[in-house]
Amino acid sequence: MTHAVNPSTTEIVLPGVVEPTGLEVRTRELPAPGPGQVVLRMEATGVSFAEQQMRRGKYYDQPPFPFVPGYDLVGTVTAVGPGVDSGLTGRRFAAVTKIGAWATQVLIEAADLVPVPDGVSPAAAETVVVNGITAWQMLHRLAKVRPGGVVVVLGANGGVGSTLVQLARYAGVRVIGTTSARHHDTVRALGATPVDYRAPGMYHRIRALTPDGADAVFDHVGGPGVARSWGLLRKGGTLVSYGTAATKNEAGNSRLPVLKLFAQLKLWHTLPNHRSAYFYNFWAGHRDLAAFRRTLAEDLTHVFRLLADGVLDPQIAAELPLAEAASALTLAESRTIAGKVVLVP
Repeated sequence: MTHAVNPSTTEIVLPGVVEPTGLEVRTRELPAPGPGQVVLRMEATGVSFAEQQMRRGKYYDQPPFPFVPGYDLVGTVTAVGPGVDSGLTGRRFAAVTKIGAWATQVLIEAADLVPVPDGVSPAAAETVVVNGITAWQMLHRLAKVRPGGVVVVLGANGGVGSTLVQLARYAGVRVIGTTSARHHDTVRALGATPVDYRAPGMYHRIRALTPDGADAVFDHVGGPGVARSWGLLRKGGTLVSYGTAATKNEAGNSRLPVLKLFAQLKLWHTLPNHRSAYFYNFWAGHRDLAAFRRTLAEDLTHVFRLLADGVLDPQIAAELPLAEAASALTLAESRTIAGKVVLVP
């Protein structure tokens, strides 16, 4: 049985390759939830790097225009479809959607819901959904850095970077984080040693701070600099690349920079040099959907627990209403912020 639900949803639409001001607002009737689905009333969603790439048509496997962006959200279940426990109604959950979350109400598969702990606000929870899962999996499932190790986090002031710094410090790992000078105090407060990424001697400075090499380098930039990141590793170290920010403004095929980077990392990984290189793909487990969902829920539950316990300090750069998504996207792209820009209804 389906409970009563507001029949409409207001969405932000990405109509094509546009500036942030080209985003459109539409209101449409929301279908009743089907078997296994729920309606989630959005309480917080966010601006991630994926949306910044999508508006340029540069995200690796984005859908054809037009579509509603929005990688993840936190909200309350307002209706359930056939076969779904009616006890979910009124409870707060998080979900990763990849697209579609920039809306006041969203149809979600009930199997994709992860409970948000009591006492954690929607905006705080939103900062660690896709960012928290990404940071946790890169640190603990790929790099597997042990207490006492040292890692380098490029973009330590960003949504993923700031979460990664905190998770690493909690695990007893020393962190060197690159950021602009304006964010050095913020990154230092999170527990990392800041290095100015604009300084011409950035890699030499990092090498001076870790003369024996890093146990892991987390690189979201890609491009030519990834070779410098590889050079920072000690024997047995791991490079985790998880983005191609360096090429986001380049014209041409959106898949090519990723494929070139993936090929380079695979080559390095197979060399007999006792170092590892990975390209982190959030959706790597999608071939086995049930296993992917289990792992996602397990890792996000770990991160939520640390957030609820006060171990993680949610890095909210700004909260803006959904209707101001254009301003939110502009702010997120300004390279002036620390943390994540959050959209609320």
